Amino acid sequence: MTPQELANLAHLRRARDLIDRHYARPLDVPTMAAGALMSPAHFSRQFKAAHGETPYNYLMTRRIERAMALLRAGASVTDTCMDVGCTSLGSFSSRFTEIVGMTPSAYRDLEHQAVKAMPACVARQHTRPPRKQSRIEEAPALPLP
Repeated sequence: MTPQELANLAHLRRARDLIDRHYARPLDVPTMAAGALMSPAHFSRQFKAAHGETPYNYLMTRRIERAMALLRAGASVTDTCMDVGCTSLGSFSSRFTEIVGMTPSAYRDLEHQAVKAMPACVARQHTRPPRKQSRIEEAPALPLP
């Protein structure tokens, strides 16, 4: 891997970390691209090549993952929608159903005792919505300064 490719991966990781930390804020591609020090179009192409999904899809996966945790705790669907940064209940429900395979209400009504008995780190892995493998996860770790 060339030094430029490593630098691009580091910038993409920075943008991914921004999404992971601030998923509930209104994030758009230009804001994410600024975090990666790239133009929006270039960022979108590079992010999809590295992660296998667009920046917006990655953001929505994070939001749905957090929504699953809130719904397991018994939060209402409307409150959950707003808490994870979605502004449209219909769009949130559609995307949740697409990713999880059931409506938010049906997911909330399920018995989640097994997940509650797991350590939080195991529960996060067990309940994480499926995603494609990314190139960044396959890439060697960058040395820390």
